Amino acid sequence: MDLRELFYQSPVFLAPMAGITDAPFRQLVCSFGASAVVSEMVSSEALVRNNIKTQRRLITTNALKIVQIVGADPENMAESARINEALGADIIDINMGCPARKIVSNTSGAALMKNENLAVEIAASVVNAVKIPVTVKMRLGWDAEHINCISLAQKLENVGIKMFAIHCRTRNQMYSGHADWSAISELPNIVKIPYLCNGDIKNPEDALKSMKLSGAAGLMIGRAALGKPWLLRQIMDSIHNKKITPSPSLQEQFNIVMQHFYDTLNFYGKIHGIRVFRKHFCWYSNGLSGASRFREIINRSDDISFIKNCVQKLYENSLQKNCNELLLKKI
Repeated sequence: MDLRELFYQSPVFLAPMAGITDAPFRQLVCSFGASAVVSEMVSSEALVRNNIKTQRRLITTNALKIVQIVGADPENMAESARINEALGADIIDINMGCPARKIVSNTSGAALMKNENLAVEIAASVVNAVKIPVTVKMRLGWDAEHINCISLAQKLENVGIKMFAIHCRTRNQMYSGHADWSAISELPNIVKIPYLCNGDIKNPEDALKSMKLSGAAGLMIGRAALGKPWLLRQIMDSIHNKKITPSPSLQEQFNIVMQHFYDTLNFYGKIHGIRVFRKHFCWYSNGLSGASRFREIINRSDDISFIKNCVQKLYENSLQKNCNELLLKKI
């Protein structure tokens, strides 16, 4: 596969998010027309050991199959890439950006940015292990004193990496402060391969500004899509068609939430599926009338019918409140 095909128009990817971008959520985002979605990160060691939970993360959608792997051992990472390729992956993405303590303590994720030699060795090992494209997601660097994404990008390109996605924060920032989109604006002068800008892109306005400041050929959207799986469609419309696409109506949002909920139940089973979805209910309800009380109730129930009724009332009450506010404005 030639990744350049993705960049005839500026693509908008869904970022990999542990515990969130499972198959039901990726399928939902794809239904709104996202350019591509990336799996939750897969531990290379766990996959090689045939871990069942890790294998579940490999189940993907009918869209472009991008599987992100994480680890610090070049041989295990290469073997993980081969396994994923055999299972049908179209692209292997190497995680060099996860800031979580559990990950960096194993010299994985963003910790690889402190060890460029190991990062390049892993990249070369994975590239040589598979026939499909290999990409990298990383950060600006470990901290403000060690911004090395540009020098590392050049080295990774030299061993065959085909695309980058860069979260424009350092590891030490975690998700605090502001993403510095302009910090990667020199990359087009350094590397020939395309890259995606990631971090703090919350709406179409941010999307257009981040592309201008970063010089990126496309975008990767993460936390802003939580509770708004249609956001990538809105961003794509603003970039490609120069138009503002409204969010779905409250009735449409209710239907989206329930379809997502049922798909999650079918994927995980009833009990585990309900528990997995509780965080999604929190995100979907954000800003709606009665959301706080709704969350209290929903987090204590394992009854599907009761949960559906609670969700329906939440949206009905919000719709009624909106109608009342419109009437008051007319009076």
